[in-house]
Amino acid sequence: MSPLSAPGEGGRWIGAPRRRVEDRPLLTGRGRFTDDLRRPGALRVVFVRSPHAHADIRRLDIGAAAAAPGVVRVVTAADVRHLGAFAVNPFFADMKVAPPPLLADGVVRAVGEPVAAVVAVSAALARDAADRVTVDYALRPPVVDVEAALAPGAPVIHPGLGTNRAFAGTWRTGDMAAARAAAARVVRLRVDQARLAAVPLEPRTVLAEWEPAAGELTVWTSTQAPFRARAELARILGLGEERVRVIAPDVGGGFGAKGATYREEVLVAWLALTLARPVGWTSTRAEDFLTTQQGRGARTEGALAVTADGRITGLEARIVVPLGAHAMVNAPGPARNHARTLPGAYVVPAVEIEVTGAYTTTPPTGPYRGAGRPEGIFLIERLMDEAARVLGLDPVEIRRRNLIPAGAFPYRTATGQVYDSGDYAAALDRALALADYARRRAEQARRRAAGEVTGLGLACYVEPAALGWESACVRVERTGAVTVITCASAHGQGHETVWAQVVADVLGVAPEAVRVLHGDTRGAPQGVGTFGSRSTALGGSAAYRAAERVRERARRLAAHLLEAAVDDVVAVDGGFQVAGMPARRVGWAAVAELAYRGTGVPAGVEPGLEATVFFQAEGETWSFGTCLAAVDIDPDTGRVRLTACVWVDDAGRVINPLLAEGQLHGGYAQGAGQALLEGLAYDGEGQLLTASLVDYALPRADDFPEPVLGATVTPSPRNPLGAKGLGEAGCIAVPAAVVNAVVDALAPFGVAHLDMPITPEKVWRVIRAGRR
Repeated sequence: MSPLSAPGEGGRWIGAPRRRVEDRPLLTGRGRFTDDLRRPGALRVVFVRSPHAHADIRRLDIGAAAAAPGVVRVVTAADVRHLGAFAVNPFFADMKVAPPPLLADGVVRAVGEPVAAVVAVSAALARDAADRVTVDYALRPPVVDVEAALAPGAPVIHPGLGTNRAFAGTWRTGDMAAARAAAARVVRLRVDQARLAAVPLEPRTVLAEWEPAAGELTVWTSTQAPFRARAELARILGLGEERVRVIAPDVGGGFGAKGATYREEVLVAWLALTLARPVGWTSTRAEDFLTTQQGRGARTEGALAVTADGRITGLEARIVVPLGAHAMVNAPGPARNHARTLPGAYVVPAVEIEVTGAYTTTPPTGPYRGAGRPEGIFLIERLMDEAARVLGLDPVEIRRRNLIPAGAFPYRTATGQVYDSGDYAAALDRALALADYARRRAEQARRRAAGEVTGLGLACYVEPAALGWESACVRVERTGAVTVITCASAHGQGHETVWAQVVADVLGVAPEAVRVLHGDTRGAPQGVGTFGSRSTALGGSAAYRAAERVRERARRLAAHLLEAAVDDVVAVDGGFQVAGMPARRVGWAAVAELAYRGTGVPAGVEPGLEATVFFQAEGETWSFGTCLAAVDIDPDTGRVRLTACVWVDDAGRVINPLLAEGQLHGGYAQGAGQALLEGLAYDGEGQLLTASLVDYALPRADDFPEPVLGATVTPSPRNPLGAKGLGEAGCIAVPAAVVNAVVDALAPFGVAHLDMPITPEKVWRVIRAGRR
């Protein structure tokens, strides 16, 4: 049995570790990704991109490119200036919004910003022609560092805004002056979060086709949010949404970076509309590094006030976040999450948190797996370890003294968040038992005495998810087969498997009888999309409620067939029966035949067996857990080796433990990768120095040990499944645990903090300095 299984929870299928039904076509090379699609007469686009981070465009000559073989059109900003602008969600009041232009208009503000689009009969000919575009740039001062962007006298990137400051927000609760006065110690840390690239297996790609007879624009795109893409495309292009169809076929990963709609998608769609021919574009890996929204990058100064016995009295933080050259749709979201999650799993009586976002001459930032949650938890967990160090407490003990007690839920934090349910101490105890913590500490002391460099790190965490709504349609076909249409569009999570389990449980059929469709805005109810660990709690709950409605209508039809009172008819596997009389039974096919027959439907019962539900959650779910990491360090090379990761996660009721484990394994790899390997580096001119997989270090299968996973189960009261999110848990829990372990290992060398990624060079230098 999976360690995430919860015996007795759910029904026959909810809670069962079933294998993914999506895998066979993917593993046999029969997947259908956007770049696999071929439309007759399709054209290809190549973009001419700026080599400079900040410059005026003095002259742009497209003549030679337009005359090149195979070229159909060369487009500049003047051609698309009439189109609408991108929408940005204003998470902060009075935010100064600078959405990205479709093509740079007079000024470029980041390396890789497109200045022209070349359309040709093939990508090769378009690339050849793009090389013939000549641009005369007049360089402007770049503004790469976020604090430099906010400094007095900094070059203003968007003169029309008058400032580089995009937004500011404050959280103040309690009396911080009193908190400082009551504290025995105030520990402080400055944390630089490295920028990260999402690097999905499939780069961004889009194909668009205009059908004049139908008056419909169809756009195939690798997106996490088809309905968001449809709305944005329709608005910018000036079309009705009903005339735009967006299809997300197989999507090779997203990690938040594909939640936004990009200018390349809009330009390709506009070109298809303008040229009346199919048009496609697929990003190269280099373009993806330069132009796809990046994650993290915040700089934070935090202070934690604690009493002599380790009780928290107050928390302060100053956060600055680089937005890049332009604001993407949810760009401010990570900053908000960073601030609001800072209390973590603890009772924090007073907070004073300020967050500021600024424009810089770098590519845009936005949600990346965790979207601010990892940054917030990282800071509080590093501060907890620093407080334990200065007070001479075990890191476990200081956490235990401050955890929110199980009887306090629902619990309102000092930043105004309401945690739905939890037992944080139980998850901590379970992780300590799985790790055999006392033995590990004793072993560490022995090995240290022998001259080895080894450390243990701990992180307790919370994960907010599933705010808002999602929809689903459930239909029983005439044959008794079941179709589910979900707007929670998958990109690797296993929605087809999980939704089938949920609906099969409600209807009493086998999951094999349920077909799940997603990723197409035609014929589906409006939806939001897949991000922020929201899909099962919201989309799964919508499917659950829709299936309940179908079952209730079917029960009334079954009562008619069984010539029984409705209240005497109960749902059973495969159909319905009269209570206590197994011989009086009717199957789904017979009920469906009556529902669609057209005659004989009893009065008061609608024909058909179909229901659509928009499920609105009353609030977020809050997952939680504890992660423990162990590291060994080679003092001669500085290489950090992660030797163990023991991790207990509570995601409420888990629908499919096997798929949940897969999500946790993936998040673990990304979290450990952030801690030890990954980081985008820019020079002072705004040039990306890690612009390929040669320079940007991604984790490999043999880099880290397999994690030891455990679970506690605290169902959420905010959805009928009791489910919480877990997709982001690895990126939230693992980096803090790993860095705490590294700092613990390096404590004998006087190290109190290291920023990620913790590379061998960084470690070697601090060990060398500590030995002097």
